[in-house]
Amino acid sequence: MNSIAVRLLLLVAAVAAICLDARAADPAPPPPASEPVVVPDVDRRGIRLPKFPSSDFELGIFGGAYAVQNFGTHVAGGVRLGYHITEDFFVQGAYGISKADDALFRQILPGGIFTQEGQKLSYYNLSVGYNILPGEVFLLSTHAKPAALYVIAGVGSTKLASLRRPTLNFGFGYRVFFNDHFAMQVDLRDHIFSLDLLGKRETTQNVELTAGIAVFF
Repeated sequence: MNSIAVRLLLLVAAVAAICLDARAADPAPPPPASEPVVVPDVDRRGIRLPKFPSSDFELGIFGGAYAVQNFGTHVAGGVRLGYHITEDFFVQGAYGISKADDALFRQILPGGIFTQEGQKLSYYNLSVGYNILPGEVFLLSTHAKPAALYVIAGVGSTKLASLRRPTLNFGFGYRVFFNDHFAMQVDLRDHIFSLDLLGKRETTQNVELTAGIAVFF
């Protein structure tokens, strides 16, 4: 075999090798996309979005129970006036009345503690509140109403019989807004003041549980 034939054979072998390498480098075509086994068919529930109130002042009434340490639990009621400084902070003034009695002491002590068995209790305070969990609550599955869980604390004064004592109060509450001008709320607060009706001055814990309504303007 002459040299020309050898060169032609080598050239053909080189071209064949280059073609095989190029075919091996080409990526394989991707497999056809498979259709999902289950196609979700979810009907979205229509919900009316809540309208957050834009009024800053509130005026409300409340009623419930007031437990005076050592002197029974009685019906309580009153009024509140508040101002919402921001979406989180608000201030609130309150005036309430209830009653205390010494019925248990009259079974032991002739004449009891008070001049009369039942004595009027009244108080007023100024408090600062903070909405810790603002959100919404669903009514009838389709109506969302703005709501807030808040903490509150303040100072004031309590009058029982002829005694008037400085008072601290603190607690928490839950408020639901039904529209831009009307809300309902539930409060649990502790009123702390000192008494010396039993011959020794002591700090008393007096728990108040109330529910009320408020209008915003």
